[in-house]
Amino acid sequence: MKQRIITGLIAAAIFIPFVVYGKLPFTLGVYGLALVALYELLRMKGIKIYSIPGIIGVLILFSLLMPDHWAVHVQEFTTYTKYELLIIATILLLAYSVLVKNHFTFDEIGFILLSTLYIGIGFYYLITTREAGLTYIIYALLVVWSTDSGAYFTGRKFGKHKLWPEISPNKTVEGFVGGIVIAVILASIMNLITPFNMSWTYFIIVTIFSSIFGQLGDLVESAIKRHYDVKDSGWILPGHGGILDRFDSLLFVLPLLNLLYFVN
Repeated sequence: MKQRIITGLIAAAIFIPFVVYGKLPFTLGVYGLALVALYELLRMKGIKIYSIPGIIGVLILFSLLMPDHWAVHVQEFTTYTKYELLIIATILLLAYSVLVKNHFTFDEIGFILLSTLYIGIGFYYLITTREAGLTYIIYALLVVWSTDSGAYFTGRKFGKHKLWPEISPNKTVEGFVGGIVIAVILASIMNLITPFNMSWTYFIIVTIFSSIFGQLGDLVESAIKRHYDVKDSGWILPGHGGILDRFDSLLFVLPLLNLLYFVN
């Protein structure tokens, strides 16, 4: 626990200034986080990030992460949108599997593509949400962290019914509900201090769904790790695991907030 707290404080001291300042340093920082997260996922599958398929995966990821105003400038030189670049990369991966006589398989192609989409979409919305305003990022982090802490302490105190033992044995139904309640309470306090431009009813609904999706994101990453028989996605954060272990909930919450037009 001591190591976990120390790592958390150091990580926060590094991450928070980037979040507050935003702009290019934040965007480049997110690129770095996404690259590490992709490395962690590929390592689970046994795909080296410096292999040809791994490099193509990195190029796909960087393309997906491009903020829209970057993509416009890139399109001036390539004439292709970043989604058309994704199509080209997919064709290259398929062609590569033929060139190496199926030593690189269709399953591995699918893994790389889904991994880049999973990580790329989530971290793309981290960039665009920060561009929309610091308040939105603070809200998202507040919901994720309060849900996580609320679920942990509520589960330890009142937890009796397992939520999904096949995927995450320690999570309970009581913790799941407790996380939502704590998130709603703290988010409501934030809305009193810094009001969002929406009705209270919609704000509470979005917060509930965000808390649920945050916990779903955590379960998804747990399912991936269990499938590949790894305890943590990485070791870059002692006591916490890898980048994917820390951002799994946020990768689900941020796209949801944008799809619900909470971020504007």
